[in-house]
Parts: sequence; structure tokens; C-alpha cells
Amino acid sequence: MSDPRYRKVPSARLSRLASFGQLAGGIAGGVLAEGARKLASGERPRLSDLLLTPANAVRVTEQLSRLRGAAMKLGQMISMDAGDVLPAELTAILARLRDAAHFMPPAQLNKVLIAEWGADWRRKFAHFEARPIAAASIGQVHRATLPDGTLLAIKVQYPGVADSIDADVDNVASLLRMSNLLPSTLDIAPLLIEAKRQLHEEADYIREAEQMQRYRQLLDGESDFIVPSPYPELSGKRVLAMDFIAGQSIETLETAPQDVRDSTMAALLDLVLRELFEFGFMQTDPNFANYRWQPESGRIVLLDFGAARAVPEKTVASYRRLMLAGLAQDHDALRDALIEIGFVSPVTLQRHRPALDGMIDILMTHLGKPGLFDFADRSFVDRVRRHAETIIADKAAWHVPPADTLFVQRKVSGTALLAIRMQARLPLLEMVARKVGAGD
Repeated sequence: MSDPRYRKVPSARLSRLASFGQLAGGIAGGVLAEGARKLASGERPRLSDLLLTPANAVRVTEQLSRLRGAAMKLGQMISMDAGDVLPAELTAILARLRDAAHFMPPAQLNKVLIAEWGADWRRKFAHFEARPIAAASIGQVHRATLPDGTLLAIKVQYPGVADSIDADVDNVASLLRMSNLLPSTLDIAPLLIEAKRQLHEEADYIREAEQMQRYRQLLDGESDFIVPSPYPELSGKRVLAMDFIAGQSIETLETAPQDVRDSTMAALLDLVLRELFEFGFMQTDPNFANYRWQPESGRIVLLDFGAARAVPEKTVASYRRLMLAGLAQDHDALRDALIEIGFVSPVTLQRHRPALDGMIDILMTHLGKPGLFDFADRSFVDRVRRHAETIIADKAAWHVPPADTLFVQRKVSGTALLAIRMQARLPLLEMVARKVGAGD
């Protein structure tokens, strides 16, 4: 097959395990080669420097994009959430995972659809486009036309993905432990359990159809957004059919006029605040591919509701206290709120209070500027990083926030990342104040 994006998904457990073995071996070989090179040049290499090389990042992205499923999903989450922690060149390489998924070859696709719809499945359609219009970590999307002319988008899950979730997560965790990048004292078991639970939910397309319908009801009558409607007659646990809604990649907005970028990002940021403080229900995956833009109408198409979940009242209350403290420029209250919500542990505060206080001062000064907030202004990042390096270097102080906090923050951070890409300028303080009830 000439198209390099067609590549069979390893679906058997042994073949996926072998792929992780090849990945570990490739990383180890890269470490040895880079270590030898540094020693030959008179440098004393550190293990973390040897592991976090562009060559090893390429190995990881290529293998995870071939495996797809939970392995690729976790890599995507790292690429979205690493932010300013990883070196810029590695963040750019990992970001390839957001659109690097291969396609299933037609024979494998046909086998999946026969299992779902029967051997005569093609009779259900006037036309079914064999080449996907999108491919992601868990499934790929095809455009299809029903006999009556109705256009549908059909999401087809990769074979073996749902059954491999637990093993994939465990294998990725093993790679992290093997790398010695995580301290042995850091308990990531609760986070792995929650990651498995969420990934199982994302692989259940019946559940996703229900979440899509719930989201449609929440946004019923909205002028800024469009949510597809599921098509139950052709949907099941591994195939999800829905209205096909035309739209461009949200990233095409980068070349739009400033007022268009600002109004679009204002709608998306307002939606995040509503999800948190009004709906108590959030689509927690901010992957850019989950947003499409219609330049003619200015509306935003919202896609992929597998990661939609309820937000516990305790988490909502903690975020409200955090934002109220920030709006009030109350340094001590903000520090307390960071501990309450789980971003900072008491141990970190005890060991690194000056660095933490320095970061809070910089962020409050930057975020508290009057007028429009310029997301493109990253002048504060290097100063925050200098304080953060002290904490990051002390592995004994590393801390994993609660899963509910992480999922919400993933959406908040991902939306902010998109606003940075769009160089948006928004009345951020006013928008937050309206939603958290400041001054009520």
C-alpha cells in the first residue's frame, strides 16, 4: 500500500507487548549511544539528559502513534500538559502525537465493520468513504452518505484498543519507572487507576453517544456552538455514527482578524467556566482536533465526548476559592487554596516556601493586570520557571494532584494553550469574576 499513513493496528496482546519491548530497547540503545558521544567529548552525562533527547522523543512518538489506543492517548496528554516544563524542542516533537495517528488498512477496517454491522454492511449506505477524514488515538472517522442523502460521520474504533487499555497504561508506567524520571517515593497508582477508568469510558461509544446528547441539551439554543446528534441505528460500543457537520480546523483561526480570534476564544473560555461553575459537567479533553470552526457562521463545532464527566462539588468549590483568592490578590488565601485543591502538597510548602511564594507573586502580578489580558504575553514564564526549577529538582517534594483536579486542569490549561496560539486578548478578570460570583 503506497500511502504511508495506512498501518495495521497491533491488536493482539503479545504483539502490543512486543512493541513496548522494541520501544524500551530503542530508548536504551539511544541512551547508550548518546552517553558514549558525551563521554567521548569529555562531558559527564546525566541519565535524564540521555533519556530526554530528540532522537528518543522521535522513537516514542513513532511507536505510540503505531500502537494507538491508551498508549498514544497518554502520550498526547503529556504533550498537551507538559507546557513549559519539558524543553521546547521535545514538546514540539511530542506534539506530533496530536495528529500522528496512522489509518487502519482497508482490510482491517472491513473486518471491524463486518463484526459490527454484518457482511452486507455496505448496503446501508449510498457511499462510504474508505479513506478516513480524521484519525486519533482510539478510532478513526469516515464520512458516509445514507440512501436518503443524509451525511454522517462514522467513528470506528481500532481493534483491540479497548481490551489493551489496562496493559498499555501499565506498560507506559513501567517505561516511566525504568527511565528513573519519577522518584520511587511518588505514588502514581491512584492516577493510573483513574486513567484506566477514563480510558475505558472513552472506548465505550454507547456512553459517548449519551454524553453527546447530554451536551446538546446543555447548549440547546446556543448561537456560538454546534454539537452533532448521534445516529443510534448505526451506533454501538465500537462504532459511533453522528451528523456530519462541516468545519475547518480550529487552528486555521490563527490567520483570522484579531476580533474574530478574540470572540471565538471568549466563547470557548466562557464555556469552560460554565462547565465548571454552572453545568458541573465537563468535556475534559482539550485536544485541538475536538474543535472545528465555521468561518461563514462563526460557530464552533464541538466534537468527541468520550472524556465528558461530572465535576465533583468539592472540586468546583475548591476552584471557586482559588479564583476568588486570585481576584482579590490575596496571596495567603491563594496559597491555601492551592494546597486545598491539591496542586501543592504540605511537604512542598514546607521545603520550598520561598520558591512557591515567588511563583505566586509573579503569577498574581501578571494575571492581575487591568484591561484586556494578552495571552501572547509570555514574559513571565522564564521567571516562574526559575522558581519552579528549585521544586522540580527536589524529587522528594514531587506530588500528584487528585485525579478530579487533574482532569479539570487539563481542560483549563488546554483552552489557555489554544488562546496563546490564537494570541487572544480577553477581559479575563471580568469573565472569571462573573462566573465565580465575585462581589455577590
